[in-house]
Amino acid sequence: MRAYYSKANKEERPDLMVKKLRFYARFIVVCLLLKKMKLVRDLVRELAKQIEDYTSIYEPEDQLEWSLVLGEVKAFIEADSSVQVVDPDSSPIILSHRLHPLNTPPIEKGVPVYLTLQEILIVGNCHEQVKFSELTLDMFRMLQTLEREPQEELSNQLYDLSPAQGRPPFENGNDRISKRENTHKYLLYKPTYSQLNTFIASGFKELPPNGAMLVYMSADGSPGNPKHTDDVAYDYGGVVTNSKRDGEWFNKIKRPGTLKDMHCIHPGDLYPYTRKPLFLIVDSDNSGSFQNFPNLFGQPLVCLMSPEQVPTTMQDQHQKGNLFTLFLHSPLMAFCYVCNIVDVPISLWDKCQAQVEKFITEASRLFARSRSLDHSFMQFYGDDFLRLLMLRYVFCWVTLRLHIGFKGPSYYPSTHPPVPVDEILYQQMLHRMIFDLATSLEVRGLFAEVSESD
Repeated sequence: MRAYYSKANKEERPDLMVKKLRFYARFIVVCLLLKKMKLVRDLVRELAKQIEDYTSIYEPEDQLEWSLVLGEVKAFIEADSSVQVVDPDSSPIILSHRLHPLNTPPIEKGVPVYLTLQEILIVGNCHEQVKFSELTLDMFRMLQTLEREPQEELSNQLYDLSPAQGRPPFENGNDRISKRENTHKYLLYKPTYSQLNTFIASGFKELPPNGAMLVYMSADGSPGNPKHTDDVAYDYGGVVTNSKRDGEWFNKIKRPGTLKDMHCIHPGDLYPYTRKPLFLIVDSDNSGSFQNFPNLFGQPLVCLMSPEQVPTTMQDQHQKGNLFTLFLHSPLMAFCYVCNIVDVPISLWDKCQAQVEKFITEASRLFARSRSLDHSFMQFYGDDFLRLLMLRYVFCWVTLRLHIGFKGPSYYPSTHPPVPVDEILYQQMLHRMIFDLATSLEVRGLFAEVSESD
């Protein structure tokens, strides 16, 4: 802490003390983004002490607001650690889920690199989900997923994940990877339609000829009008990025039944941006509204969509983040979560992580050799981050398909264009790997053969 604030609680006026509290809050956000969780916990304890001093000395009008800030960050940290990896002394271990050479998904030799990810928009607006500052838990997780581990920190990691069987540790041109900078990102918390449109247009404008844009939206759904289902661009609804309604004119509309939510992002709102390669991820209870996305301009276009339902036992867990995003962020953590596993010893985590990497390697091989996979997937496949997301999608689909608690298509994720079922999703090798993983975690009883679970 800078000496500038050393006498803040001794001043007659609270102005300097408020600046000090704001400094703490901003510093906590920075440490969260850098995944410095031990420092975050120390700062939270210090912030709590400073807020206590502030309220006892000045009795300010905004003491409730600062209490809410403190409650937000505590809830955020607790929700992000719903599954903990522990050392032999049962102390929690902080894991990094950023991309680094040892967890970069493999790519078959000879597969061309058509496109690279150049622009990313991360959008969050889930009403019940925990957040701190202007960062929801889903936004935080996706941001971490789409970051490269700083190379100077690789040697200081607590432990390294073993590479999957059959591939050397630094295959896949990782010398090139280590020199690349992180992709440019926009973080948009509850953006209005005009704000979102402005930032997408900005990213679209900046795309180079071989660049691709990723738009990730974690938001509550807005169902369409069931009486009008001819127009897939707008009649199926979409996702609401901001719930506010501008002005009093809204209540004066004579036919409110025909009025669509102003800040609902429909598939049709994104059509103009498919003039360039677009990779879309929709995590929402109305994600299916994007499943009929037409390819109007012949450019590569892929949309990953979350399940629209979760089992009743998980419906009260929305504040801890969406399940689909957790699978894309950390497949093993999501696997443990759906199996109600809270603590995992580090030795078992390492063993299971190797099994997950083995699954990813096999899924990558199936992708590269599939004859019926839409070419859009392969045009994005050369980019490390997009390949990672596509392969983790496969892990998510197979896990939920075999889990006895997820019953029916609305409980599984989907893609547009669809991933081939016979060539990839129903491959027995992948299913056996999920069963082996469940056996290692002693939850084999929660999974059944496809023929048994139908």
